[in-house]
Amino acid sequence: MEEQKTSFKPSLGLIDATMLVAGSMIGSGIFIVSADIVRNVGSSGWMILVWVITGFMTLAAALSYGELSAMFPKAGGQYVYLKEAYNPLVSFLYGWSFFTVIQTATIAAVGVAFAKFTAYIFPIFSEDLVLVDLGAVTISPAQLLSVCVIVFLTYLNTRGVKSGKMIQTTFTIVKILSLGGLIIFGFWALKTEVWKANWTNTLDIHKLLPSGVKGSEYTFIPALGAVAAAMVGSIFSSDSWNNITFIAGEVKNPKRNIGLSLALGTFVVTIIYVTTNVMYTGVLTLPEIAGADKDRVAVAASHVIFGASGTVIIAVMIMISTFGCNNGLIMSGARVYYSMATDGLFFKKAASLNTNAVPGFALWVQCLIACLWCFSGRYGDLLDMISFVVVGFYILTICGIFILRRKRPDADRPYKAIGYPILPIIYILMGLAFCLLLIVYKPKFTWPGLIITVIGIPVYYLIKGKSAKNE
Repeated sequence: MEEQKTSFKPSLGLIDATMLVAGSMIGSGIFIVSADIVRNVGSSGWMILVWVITGFMTLAAALSYGELSAMFPKAGGQYVYLKEAYNPLVSFLYGWSFFTVIQTATIAAVGVAFAKFTAYIFPIFSEDLVLVDLGAVTISPAQLLSVCVIVFLTYLNTRGVKSGKMIQTTFTIVKILSLGGLIIFGFWALKTEVWKANWTNTLDIHKLLPSGVKGSEYTFIPALGAVAAAMVGSIFSSDSWNNITFIAGEVKNPKRNIGLSLALGTFVVTIIYVTTNVMYTGVLTLPEIAGADKDRVAVAASHVIFGASGTVIIAVMIMISTFGCNNGLIMSGARVYYSMATDGLFFKKAASLNTNAVPGFALWVQCLIACLWCFSGRYGDLLDMISFVVVGFYILTICGIFILRRKRPDADRPYKAIGYPILPIIYILMGLAFCLLLIVYKPKFTWPGLIITVIGIPVYYLIKGKSAKNE
């Protein structure tokens, strides 16, 4: 029988942890979502402000999480923080949402994005081809390739954290350098007339159709709704920054390095995202951004910057970006299920570590659900729908800082939230505004996520009831 390791092995230094934060954030979103943002807000100024607001929120949350990560430097991250601040039901609802959609569907979406852009170079992997037609479900080469990538990365991560960290660090460095190169060449190819046109009346806010037709200007409250709707894309692109907290048990000197990696990683990615979008406004007109084919703004920009070879260049960049992103998501996600299992709220076998000191069973269960999402064809919609729930749990977690300071005033806090209480309060207010505006102006992005979360309540009591009977 295979010997089981009983504890995680700290193998990740500060650089590795920072690369996990940045690498998990940078996937396919930065290359695509700006089209929808421009359609919602209609101007360069507001497009950049959407990214700046999202970046500020992400950085504020990351700086606040530093206090929690230093207090509870163990596997599970946000799941553990919610349990300590509230109760096991709240933490289970987070873990349930995380397992059913948040992490697994994100892995699937990033995997399919990898396959879609592989098809630019190798058309045999096109999502438009049908390999198997089952009537209600069709299977394309893109879906099969995404499954293969997810299975391959899962296998590598079962071999130990060193295998995962080598891929993560290497690919993150490469994609940061690649994005840096795209930004530099983009500004080099900047068109003065395009820049001037885009930055005239830059704070007008209105709908912009893909055809370039402008809608009427919003009044104040609808304008806030448009900004919230636009932020769905930027928040999705900036999410997963907290993945390093899930793998805290494998970070060297976690009380110091997790907080630092959160701050450094989110800051670097925010600068890259804002600068990339400023570059877009120098090479593409607003109607070209809003009407980019299948929202592939980066592809349209690369055609201007690099000419005919632009498609291949951007396809390779996105393949590198999504491959590294998925490695980080896969590596960190399984640690949440491990923590749930140790609490008796997940498959019992997920609470064990394999001979490489990683939760192998949890990795494979996550792999199975993510692969199923690859075949759903609806993963993109579900990711948008879950944005409301993701921000909601971030708000709850940051509120947990105030609760824990009251409940445990004498607890060891090697790192305290920067800007407390102002910065956490600002995040909470901005997050609440985002969620409330989505409820009003884009209800389809809220109710499905809420329903998935609420379903977790009877599941929790069912599991607890079975556990009580077995005792």
